[in-house]
Amino acid sequence: MQKEVLKEPTYVEELLTLFRSNLGKEELLEKISDYHESDIADAMEQMTPEERKKLYPLLGEEYIAEILSYTEDAAEYLQEINLENAARVISEMDSDDAVDVLENLDADTKTRIVDLLDDDAEKDVKLILSYEDDEIGSKMTTNFIVIGKNLNIRQATHELIRQAGENDNISTIYVVDENEQYYGAIDLKDLIVARDYQDLDNLISTSYPYVGAHEKISECIERLKDYAEDSIPVLSEEGKILGVITAYDIVEAVDEEMGEDYAKLAGLTAEEDLEETTFQSMKKRLPWLIILLFLGMVVSSVVGIFETVVAVIPIVMCFQSLILDMAGNVGTQSLAVTIRVLMDENLNRKDKFGLILKEMRIGFANGLFLGIMAFVFIGLYVCFIKGNALSYSFLISGCVGVSLMLAMVISSLVGTTIPLLFHKIKVDPAVASGPLITTVNDLVAVVTYYGLVWLFMIELLKI
Repeated sequence: MQKEVLKEPTYVEELLTLFRSNLGKEELLEKISDYHESDIADAMEQMTPEERKKLYPLLGEEYIAEILSYTEDAAEYLQEINLENAARVISEMDSDDAVDVLENLDADTKTRIVDLLDDDAEKDVKLILSYEDDEIGSKMTTNFIVIGKNLNIRQATHELIRQAGENDNISTIYVVDENEQYYGAIDLKDLIVARDYQDLDNLISTSYPYVGAHEKISECIERLKDYAEDSIPVLSEEGKILGVITAYDIVEAVDEEMGEDYAKLAGLTAEEDLEETTFQSMKKRLPWLIILLFLGMVVSSVVGIFETVVAVIPIVMCFQSLILDMAGNVGTQSLAVTIRVLMDENLNRKDKFGLILKEMRIGFANGLFLGIMAFVFIGLYVCFIKGNALSYSFLISGCVGVSLMLAMVISSLVGTTIPLLFHKIKVDPAVASGPLITTVNDLVAVVTYYGLVWLFMIELLKI
C-alpha cells in the first residue's frame, strides 16, 4: 500500500486570504489567533506596502510587535507607519528585538524613535545600545524575572505570578540579595512543587553560571554553549543583574561568529551584505588582495628561477596546477580543522603538538595514496597519449607523485601551524585566511616540484 505523504502546511496562503478578505477587526483577530506569529510574518512579506498599511490598525501595536520579532524586514515595515506608532510598536517589543530593529534604521530615524519610546523601553534600549557589538551586553534582553532571597515560598510564588505577565523568560527565576546583587537562580519547576514550610534558600542554586556585560562574545561563547541553560544572567561590574542572554541569543551569536570566521577564511575583514556599496565591499577585500598580489609575484619569481627546467623538459608545466591545487586544498582543510579545534579554551601545548602530528600523518597518508595514483596514471598518459618512452614517462610521473606527496605533507603542516602561531600572538586565527594559506602552499609546491625535477632529471640523470 502506498504511504500517504504529509502535505506541507498552507498557512501563509490561508493568512493572505484572510488579510485580503476585508474582515472587521474583531473577526480578523479571532480567525488569525490560532496561527503562529512566524507564519503571519511570512504572509506579510508577500503583501504590498499598501496592503500592510491597511492591516496595521487592525492588528494593534502589541500584536505587530510580536509579529515583527519573527521577520528580518521589521525596520522596513516600521517605515510604513508614522514615527509615533512605530515608537509604540517598539515599546511593546522585547528589548533585544527592539535594538535589532533600531540598528537597521538610519541614525536620524533611530534617534527620533528612541526619544519617543516610553520610559521603561527607552531605558532598556539605551542600556543595550551602550555596549559594543562584540560585547555580551549587546545581545542580552531585559526580559527576566527576579525576586529577593529573603522571601518565603508563598511570597516568591506571588512575585513570580505578578512578573510573569510582562516576561516570557520564566523558566529560570533569578534571586538577588538585600543589596540587589546577584545571589543565584531557582528552577521554575522547583518553585512550583515546593511546599510553604520549605526554606526558599534551599531552592536557590548559588553556583548558577553568569557572564559579565562587558565580556567579549568570542571569548565566552564556548562557555555559554557548555551550560545549555535556557537563559544566563548578565551582570554589571558591581554584580547586579542587567539582563539575561537566552539560548536563542547564544545560537544567534554562534551563527554570527561562524559567519565572521567564514568571511575571514575567504580573505575578507568582515561579512558583506547586499546593502553595501561597491566601494565599501572593495575596501574590505583590497588589503588581503594586495598582500596576496605580492605573494603571488614571489611565487611567479620562483617559477622563473626554474625556467631552465621548463626549457629542457616543457611537459612538466602540464602538471604544475595539479600540484598547486592539491596543496592548496589540503592546507585549507587543515586550516579549517585547526580553527575549529582552537575554539576549545582548554587546549594545551601537548594537544596542539598532537594536532600538528595528526594533520601531517593525514597529509602523508593521503599524499602517498594520491602520489601513487598520479605516478601510475600520469606515467601512462605521458607514454601513450604524448608518445614518450616508457622510462622517461615514469620518471616524469615519479617526480609528480613524490612532489604531490611532499607538498601535501608540508601543506598540512603550514595549514596547522600558521593559525596556531596567530593564536599564540593573540591574533584571531581566522585571519590566517584560505587565500593566504593557499598562496603560501603554492610557493612550497612550486619549489618542491621544480626542485625535484631539476635534481633528479637534470642534475642526476642529465636529461
